[in-house]
Amino acid sequence: MRFRRSNEDSILKKISEGAGITLDSRMARGALVRGIGDDAVLFRPQAGRQTILTCDWFLDGTHFLRDKHPPDSVGWKCLARALSDIAAMGGKPRCFLLSLALPASLTGRWLDEFLLGLRRVSAKFQCPLAGGDTTCREEILINVTVVGEVQMGRAVLRSGARPGDLLCVSGRLGEAEMGLRLLKRSKGPANRKNPLTKKHLYPEPRLALGQWLAAKGLASAMVDLSDGLSSDLPRLSAASGVGARVTAAKVPTVQSSPRNFKSGADPLRLALDGGDDYELLFTVRPNQTKFLSRSFCSIPLTPIGVVTSRKQIVLADKHGREHPLHPCGWDPFRLSRVAKR
Repeated sequence: MRFRRSNEDSILKKISEGAGITLDSRMARGALVRGIGDDAVLFRPQAGRQTILTCDWFLDGTHFLRDKHPPDSVGWKCLARALSDIAAMGGKPRCFLLSLALPASLTGRWLDEFLLGLRRVSAKFQCPLAGGDTTCREEILINVTVVGEVQMGRAVLRSGARPGDLLCVSGRLGEAEMGLRLLKRSKGPANRKNPLTKKHLYPEPRLALGQWLAAKGLASAMVDLSDGLSSDLPRLSAASGVGARVTAAKVPTVQSSPRNFKSGADPLRLALDGGDDYELLFTVRPNQTKFLSRSFCSIPLTPIGVVTSRKQIVLADKHGREHPLHPCGWDPFRLSRVAKR
């Protein structure tokens, strides 16, 4: 099923106006030579910078539940997730493309609220909408492509870790997973004021932190924690050709009331496997650790282990015993993120 042309044009106009971004926007000037209104976007990269490109799916029933997730949180999160990839390379976002498929029945209030959330995150992180595509489908399918930039030679890759580097994370891990569990247990509207639920609904990509780590040359390797520490750490380690030893007691876990753990949730397992936190996992050379503060703009920065030469990922318990850390985080081909919880 397809929109008739007149209807599709009205949807495109709503998206363009709802995102609140035009070529006269302060955010768009300089980056976009020509944006919404033509067949494609003309983008002007800044001199002395490399372009970063990333894209991300956000799917109804897989990444969000239509009956649980407020439309504005869907709009916020679909862009925030992609921006987190830019943060992980120490980059700055410049603009994004939105591909959106949704039922005709949701082109009214649902779309209005979705665009409100999208506009808020776009404005907060100065990443204007530059174009995209729309179509009609029973499921909601969202794909976001972000264009970013980083100073030439300053991009932080996954492949830069070396044995002896300190392994660090930002924030607390497992909060978004606990927030999702609280959301699924709730019978009424989502509690947007609960910090844990808010972390799940409206994640904050660590763009400023990533840019600071890159500019100061502190991070030797970096990845964002979208799938869980146990799944994302092996990817960084494999790219660098190293292993890692994580100290369980040092992992910053979720702080919550005892009643939130009645379901048997283990704070450490939430931190290791939960994912969806969009914090940064990064490594620091031993001679650079003295320049690493305990926090950045109120975001805790916590050393949790060390990079090793043996190509194994292990978790050390409180007695110092080492156990293999198996990747048990999000895997779309193993189990749906929303369905598995």
